[in-house]
Amino acid sequence: MFYILLSICFSVTVSVLLKLAKRYQIDVYQAITWNYSAAILLTWLFFKPHSVPFQQAPVAIYAGLGILLPVLFLVIASSIKLTGIVRTDVAQRLSLFIPVIASFIIFSEKADTVKIIGISIGFAALICLVPWKQRRAVRRRSSYSWIYLVVIFLGMGIIDVLLKQVAKTKEVPFTTSLFYIFILAFAVSVIGMIYLIANKKMRFSWPHILIGWILGIANFGNILFFIKAHQALADRPSYVFSSMDIGVIVLGAAVGLAVFREKLSAVNMVGIVLGILAIVVNSFHDSLASFIASVF
Repeated sequence: MFYILLSICFSVTVSVLLKLAKRYQIDVYQAITWNYSAAILLTWLFFKPHSVPFQQAPVAIYAGLGILLPVLFLVIASSIKLTGIVRTDVAQRLSLFIPVIASFIIFSEKADTVKIIGISIGFAALICLVPWKQRRAVRRRSSYSWIYLVVIFLGMGIIDVLLKQVAKTKEVPFTTSLFYIFILAFAVSVIGMIYLIANKKMRFSWPHILIGWILGIANFGNILFFIKAHQALADRPSYVFSSMDIGVIVLGAAVGLAVFREKLSAVNMVGIVLGILAIVVNSFHDSLASFIASVF
């Protein structure tokens, strides 16, 4: 449980750092770029990745993740700025239903009542999280903020699907794959940064390297302790997933409401409760399915 708690804290810390970016005039793109350089170094130090034959590695998936990760990181930063930590964290955690939906469409897995209920609750939660009512001044700049939540929901889900495919590659240890993915994400981000600087759309700033490293430590801490939690509770993966997702939602909501004074409507609060319920339904699917079968 200690590892889960640490992973939750680091995950919310990432959101807090992105929330503070606007207040301290931090260039989020540069911070995210250098974040990956820290992730590369820490992955090398903690997981000791080793080289693998090119033909054994799922290179296409690596490339997809190398592009998706930095792009979605930017979307998350924008979402936190426009919709807040609470809504963004819930949207990220509800993305766990995308792999479930993919299992129906791609792998022809049979849908059962519990999975359909869980997915339905998840979508209802996402709809409730949309900031439908805003003051006129706020509405002008955030009328399309709901799109960020949907993109995060879909994007995180796609990343989860791709990471699961990477984990199935037995020839390459998962942590080694992470090392290569971070290298690609860093390379993509640097290329984008060079392009923006060359076209005078961005001004390079040395302090952003340090800021990016701080962000990278928090981001890597989330991954490191999440992996350690799974190793410590190898026979209880559902417990790890549900505890992590619910913990991030609860802590993120507490920080967003108490520290940053984020405004949530009654409908938004219902969305948070539905999000937690959807995670519970998905995490304890087998037990609920057995219970329903015994009743009916």
